[in-house]
Amino acid sequence: MLKRTAYYGLIKVENAKKFLYFIPLLLVISVNLWNGININNTAGEIVFHILTMINIGFIEEIIFRGFLFKMMAKSNLKLAIFISAITFGAGHIINLFNGADLVSTVLQICYATAIGYLFVIIFLKSKSLVPCIITHCLVNSLSIFNVENTLSRYIAPVFLIIVPFAYAIYINNKITE
Repeated sequence: MLKRTAYYGLIKVENAKKFLYFIPLLLVISVNLWNGININNTAGEIVFHILTMINIGFIEEIIFRGFLFKMMAKSNLKLAIFISAITFGAGHIINLFNGADLVSTVLQICYATAIGYLFVIIFLKSKSLVPCIITHCLVNSLSIFNVENTLSRYIAPVFLIIVPFAYAIYINNKITE
């Protein structure tokens, strides 16, 4: 059992210092709180949202990095990285069916692709999905508190494209497998 969990990345990161202690991930997590905290939901709704988002973050990481990437990486590593990032981003198109507007959804697809690329590089280099799972769960969970305005609508998505790509490039160039 432990070999299978390790194979799919459910292990701790051996040398967090190499990854700058994942401080850039904290920047990504913080975006939903930039404009303050919106508490317009009941405690029950907040708890339900957070529990749901934790499950979604965990499952998406297992599917897109643990299963999809691991299976494809056996035959073509570069294609596996590309497909994992692109399918993760494209999967967010579903938000159109949940009432999100087109511009917000396109921006979300772009930054989800960038974050997906970062997560697959972290997984590739660290062999651990744990930082990705924790970050994904926190970003999703904190979204219920997001205060929507121009900053969060346009500036935050650009930030969420630039920081993950820059951090992924850093990790890819500085850390040998």
